[in-house]
Amino acid sequence: MRLHRLTITAFGPFADIQEVDFDALCAGGIFLLHGATGAGKTSVLDAVCYALYDAVPGARQIKGGATKDASLRSDHADASTYTEVCLELTVGGRRLEITRSPAQTRPKKRGTGVTVEKARSGLREHDPASGDWRALSRSHQEIGEEVGQLLGMSREQFCQVVLLPQGDFARFLRADAEARGRLLGRLFDTRRFAAVEERLAELRRGAEQGVREGDQRLLDIGQRIAGAARGGIEQPLPARQPGDPGLAPAVLEWAAVARSTAHEHRDIAESALAAAESRQAAARRLLDDARELARLQERFAEGRRRADALEARRPEYEAARTRLEGARKADRVAPALTLRDDAERAHRTAAAGLDRARSLLPAELTDTGADHLSALERKMLEELGRVDAARGAERRSAEISRERAELDRQARADEELLADAAGWTTGWEAARRAHQERVETSQEAVTRAEQLAGQLEPARAQLEAARARDALDARAAASQRLLNTARERANDAKETWLDLRERRLRGIAAELAARLVAGEPCAVCGSADHPAPARAGAGQVDQAAEDAAFAASRRAEAAVTEAERDHASVREEYAAARSAAGGSTVAELVALTERLGREHTAAHRLAAGTHAAREALARAEREREDRLTAQRSAENRVAARTSRREALDHEQTGLESDLVRARGDAATVAEHAARLTKRARLLAEAADAVRDFDTTAQRLKDADGRLADAAFRAGFETPREAAAALLSGPEQSGLTHRMDDWQAEAATVADRLAEQDARDAAQAPPARLDTALMSYEGAETALRAASSALTGARERGGELARLSRQAEEEVRRLGPLRTEYARVARLAALTAGTSTDNDRKMRLESYVLAARLEQVAEAATARLLHMSSGRYTLVHSDARSGGKRSGLGLHVVDSWTGSERDTATLSGGETFFVSLALALGLADVVTDEAGGARLDTLFIDEGFGSLDDQTLDEVLDVLDSLRERDRSVGIVSHVADLRRRIPTQLEVTKSRRGSTVALRTGGADG
Repeated sequence: MRLHRLTITAFGPFADIQEVDFDALCAGGIFLLHGATGAGKTSVLDAVCYALYDAVPGARQIKGGATKDASLRSDHADASTYTEVCLELTVGGRRLEITRSPAQTRPKKRGTGVTVEKARSGLREHDPASGDWRALSRSHQEIGEEVGQLLGMSREQFCQVVLLPQGDFARFLRADAEARGRLLGRLFDTRRFAAVEERLAELRRGAEQGVREGDQRLLDIGQRIAGAARGGIEQPLPARQPGDPGLAPAVLEWAAVARSTAHEHRDIAESALAAAESRQAAARRLLDDARELARLQERFAEGRRRADALEARRPEYEAARTRLEGARKADRVAPALTLRDDAERAHRTAAAGLDRARSLLPAELTDTGADHLSALERKMLEELGRVDAARGAERRSAEISRERAELDRQARADEELLADAAGWTTGWEAARRAHQERVETSQEAVTRAEQLAGQLEPARAQLEAARARDALDARAAASQRLLNTARERANDAKETWLDLRERRLRGIAAELAARLVAGEPCAVCGSADHPAPARAGAGQVDQAAEDAAFAASRRAEAAVTEAERDHASVREEYAAARSAAGGSTVAELVALTERLGREHTAAHRLAAGTHAAREALARAEREREDRLTAQRSAENRVAARTSRREALDHEQTGLESDLVRARGDAATVAEHAARLTKRARLLAEAADAVRDFDTTAQRLKDADGRLADAAFRAGFETPREAAAALLSGPEQSGLTHRMDDWQAEAATVADRLAEQDARDAAQAPPARLDTALMSYEGAETALRAASSALTGARERGGELARLSRQAEEEVRRLGPLRTEYARVARLAALTAGTSTDNDRKMRLESYVLAARLEQVAEAATARLLHMSSGRYTLVHSDARSGGKRSGLGLHVVDSWTGSERDTATLSGGETFFVSLALALGLADVVTDEAGGARLDTLFIDEGFGSLDDQTLDEVLDVLDSLRERDRSVGIVSHVADLRRRIPTQLEVTKSRRGSTVALRTGGADG
């Protein structure tokens, strides 16, 4: 992760827009962030953290919604200035821009008062190909997830490894194992190991609960076995508790004893039941004999009673028989009675119909016969035929009236059409001229648009050329500067090479003398004696230095050639663009292009209406022709309509005289015809009613004669006597059934009184049924008691067998549970540090953190050796301290004394550089552990005031060595000596109007 630019607005102590150029600050590797107390040095780091994580470091964050957001806003800022932080950085090979604004209030745009602006976030990415920024998201959650994935660290980890808080690490050095565990747990996120401990503890508790519940179920089964045995076992239930390993064998043994005792009780109950069954069978036989004797005696007595009852009912039987015989004779008269009743009903109906029909006739026709009524009906029908002939004339008269009304409607419509046509024709010439002018205007616009299109494209091309010309002018100037710089560097490199060559030649004797070997000839003079070989003077140059300078000179000349080629290419492009652009400026060409574009758009818009204008003119001309044609047609229809109306008037006059005669005194012919039809129908109905009355009267007379004859032949004096003897079908069936029942009962009673066994039983002594019943009930009670005892014994045996099987199944289920509990309990105790197998009593999380702490100590020692001039080394210790658990000890080894001591014994200055080394080592380990992005920018907050000059130099050397890994370090401090040692500085200045930042190079203090 490398920071590029930070823009702060109305944030913390900063009222106005403040911009921090981290590229300029990080160019030197180390930079100083200084200022007076309270100026806002730490607020710069807060802004970085807020941009990345939408929150400031935990120690400075205020919890709770709007209060937290309000704490970020500057009290010095104007009410209309929004609080905003914008950070540009490169992470994961991507250049991003993050913008954050907290929730804040602003004055309302209308009216008085304030309104609340919601918190906003934005994420953009720079596209190297196009050079543009591309928006990615405006969601707080999406941006947070994206930043978290790219950095690979939470906010707490970032604040610990990027914003190195030295006070926290000093406390870390002096803290106990529990405090170190909490910090390391947050940084390395060992929650999963703590979760494993908790999960194993939960599994242990669950397994233990399962075993206890199984034991409790086994004890419950034992209690149910004791309840089923009902005190038949002398040995009591074993006194065991859940969790006792001997519980299962004891319960199983006790259940076996209970089953054996229950089997013995069942055998005894079976013997007692067999004896009770024998006694009950003997008593049953005696009771059956007594009951049979009592039944026969009662049967004979019942026969005597029924015979007496039959004799008492004999008169009733004789009366029913006589009545039934009379009804059967009357059945022969029944058809004649039915025929006479039908004739009487028909005669009454005909009389009623005759009365209704005569009531509708005039008074003079009340007593008229049927023949006369029929003659009057025929007369009415003849008159009705004459009236029907006049209905055609009436219909024709109605048609003539409707046709005349239609002619009047057509006349009104034609008059309106002629008036509308006359009005429209009056304004036709003006409308035609307007349409023609619109067509001519559109045609002129077409020509104008074509002309402007021909001018617009060259103007645009000239504008592009002018823009390219201006851009190439700047590139040409830049390439000229690069060329001049390359030429200067080439001259300097050549001069350096020539100077080194000359100096080497001056000291060539010493170079040759360095190659002389005693006893071997000189390469120059050939002598084997070398009495005074030349020696190298100050500034002697060797062959390697000269070759390096020569190679640098050649590279510089090649760079000049490349720069000349680039400059020539840019000049050629510039000349071409200048020729194409002419002498106009970009602003002039932009104005010209915009003007031509507007004129072309306007002309094109007018030209687009040419077709519509022509269509409108054609439609108007077609409408004129249609209206003229309609006008002529209407005039012709008016003339024809006048002749037709005269003909209809003449025909209507002829029809009216005939209709007056046909209507009579009625309003219409139809009304007169309806009256005649009604009168004819009434006469016909009256004639029919008279005929029906005469016919039914004759039928009634004939029926009376036939009925009298039938009654006499059946033996009755009068028809009324025959009618009284008649019985309905159900009544005859009832009498027949009663007689049959009496005869059947008489036969049954005679048979029963003739039975010999019943007569013999009647002569025997009375049966002793009560004594036999009492004996049988006693035997039955004894049998039920014996059966109940056996059933109870069998149920207890079955229940005991079932409960024993449940106990055995529960014991089998408990076996794996006990095994699982033993395994899980051992693992839980091992990870929790309470097992005897865990010699150092270390929890699993502490074990993992101890391994991480060991890595941190190794990474920190590499820098601590340099800071302490090789004196101190950090080592991890897993020794136990007092009664506490071990695993997170941290000691420092002093090489001067060879002793190992606790980090809490370090002095103030030693604590600072040891904690600084620890922080840098922790930053490396946490970054590697989290799999996060490479951290190219670190900040160290305070603590340098406790160092002496030599130690400060060594610490700065270590920090400066981070540049070898292309990393930069920002030191946040107000120590004045650091301003002299660190030339690149970001100064924060406070005032009444808010703090400001300024970039300083070269040091502020001498």
